[in-house]
Amino acid sequence: MEIGVDSFAAMFTETKGKSVNDADAMEQLLGRIEYADQVGLDVFGIGEHHRKGFLDSAPTLILAAAAARTKQIRLTSAVTVLSAADPVRVFQNFATLDLISRGRAEMVVGRGSSIEAFPLFGFDLNDYDELFAEKLDLLLNIRANEFVTWQGKFRPAINNLPVYPRPMQNPFPIWQGVGGTPESFVRAGLLGLPLMVAIIGGETRRFRPLVDLYREAGKQAGFKPDELKVGLHSLGYVAKTTKQAVDEFYPGYAAAMTKVGKERGWPPVTRAGFEAQSGREGALIVGGVEAVAEKILHHAEALGGISRLTFQMDSAELPNEKLMESIELIGTRVKPMVNGGK
Repeated sequence: MEIGVDSFAAMFTETKGKSVNDADAMEQLLGRIEYADQVGLDVFGIGEHHRKGFLDSAPTLILAAAAARTKQIRLTSAVTVLSAADPVRVFQNFATLDLISRGRAEMVVGRGSSIEAFPLFGFDLNDYDELFAEKLDLLLNIRANEFVTWQGKFRPAINNLPVYPRPMQNPFPIWQGVGGTPESFVRAGLLGLPLMVAIIGGETRRFRPLVDLYREAGKQAGFKPDELKVGLHSLGYVAKTTKQAVDEFYPGYAAAMTKVGKERGWPPVTRAGFEAQSGREGALIVGGVEAVAEKILHHAEALGGISRLTFQMDSAELPNEKLMESIELIGTRVKPMVNGGK
């Protein structure tokens, strides 16, 4: 199983609780990606947001800077908000990243859980799903063909025009990021795209019927089981002991998620709710090395097998030094344990 980290370049603090300026925060993020490569993690993803408190509005630029400082780790989006982007430019940006990284780039495309990109780039939220479906069709057309002929509803037609540069990888890896709508799982299966499931709450096992729906759709479309990869994106954090992990992660997580909850109509985070989410069936992967490794394997079994898991640690407002310690534990201890090492 591939193990990695996703970051939204968000919520920056220092050990003493002082704010970090944006330039220093970006340098810290690049340092974490570089360190993740050094300790053997498989993948690092950068999200996309267009709001205060996030520095990831141009993820391919961050990933390109990271490509120059890393050697092995795969570099991906987490996710690219394709509904509010031009698929031609998205492909060109990631093809360029693939060349810079010498074949280590990927993208995860989705509709986005935050809506600020739609009015910012002049799109109507009423077209939320239709925009994504059309733009994904164009993106896959570009991936398959150097010269593109295509026509849709939301973008001017393309008549036998080339799209450059072409990436090193052929086909270039494109995952579909999904939340909880059955239609999204079916779409990914019918297209044979690897699936990245974002589970940030509830019980992971409850997503099994949706994952089964994806696999069945892919099977009916003629794709082999090994082509239908499933990845899991989870909020998580690793420390030397479970008590330490909980004590360090909970305060910032509760504050940040309660703030987000006010925007989305969620109830405030409580310690009891957090402990339930951190339990065996809950979505949060927070704990000591052995507990986290065991939970990853349990989640994989609950979903019928996964090929990738990524930790998202930004939500707890942890200082850079703590994130670095967690990355080291994930790379040097959790990953080997999950994959059968000692």
